[in-house]
Amino acid sequence: MNMKNKVWFVTGASKGLGLSLVKELLNKGYNVAATSRNLAELGNAVGNNSQSFLPLQMDLVDTASVAQGIQKTIDQFGRIDVIVNNAGYGLVGAIEELTDEETRLNFDVNVFGTLNVLRAALPYMRKQGSGHILNVASVGGLVGTFPGFGIYCATKFAMHGFSESLSAELKEFGIHVTVVSPGYLRTNFLGAGSLIVPKNEIQEYSSVRNAQNNHQHNINGAQPGDPDKAASVIIEVASQQQPPLHLYLGADAYGLVESKLKDVKEEMEKVKALATSINY
Repeated sequence: MNMKNKVWFVTGASKGLGLSLVKELLNKGYNVAATSRNLAELGNAVGNNSQSFLPLQMDLVDTASVAQGIQKTIDQFGRIDVIVNNAGYGLVGAIEELTDEETRLNFDVNVFGTLNVLRAALPYMRKQGSGHILNVASVGGLVGTFPGFGIYCATKFAMHGFSESLSAELKEFGIHVTVVSPGYLRTNFLGAGSLIVPKNEIQEYSSVRNAQNNHQHNINGAQPGDPDKAASVIIEVASQQQPPLHLYLGADAYGLVESKLKDVKEEMEKVKALATSINY
């Protein structure tokens, strides 16, 4: 199939990386179904009224809403070839100070929302015998040493884990899986509407408060990554016959991953004799 005839399904498309991706896809002539909680906001942001664009109001944590969005996409385009699970939000706060409700909601959207999309879409993709799923995680899904981002990183670690298993499970159906892990992209992700802060802060956590303040007032607006360029990379990778399972985006992401791999290797070597002595 000609790549331009393929149908893309993108969640969280009214802003940030999702919006950049949808605009670039439409500019290149692809068919695109895109979701947001706010249909008017999505339509205004994308600004495209062609038959190639299907805007969908969808609540990721509502399985009926997700199933309806997938069905509408099938009804209009006849198939789904590429799924980009991009929707999610940031949560900053120490493990101790975040409530069960705050923590579960972050998992509901970032993790279970993605799983809801997969369960609804995979029957169609398996029947096709083809497809590509791109789960947008974060470099924080491999590197978690950021004070105040433990729960958010946990959601992205989860995405890395199930994406690896999903890749192995779907191989026999001709479906590829890529977990996309950006570094800092210059979007509104760190803005007030996307980065959630604790309802009950514990001021003794100075490292967490410093990290929170730094992300909100120093890093926000100065991120090195260009979301439009990131979108172009995702489209290029989706066109590859053998796409990577792991796609790290940005020089900052590469630096963090390389440092993590180096640290893990050094730690393993230090305790190797002891740690490998447990066999019968």
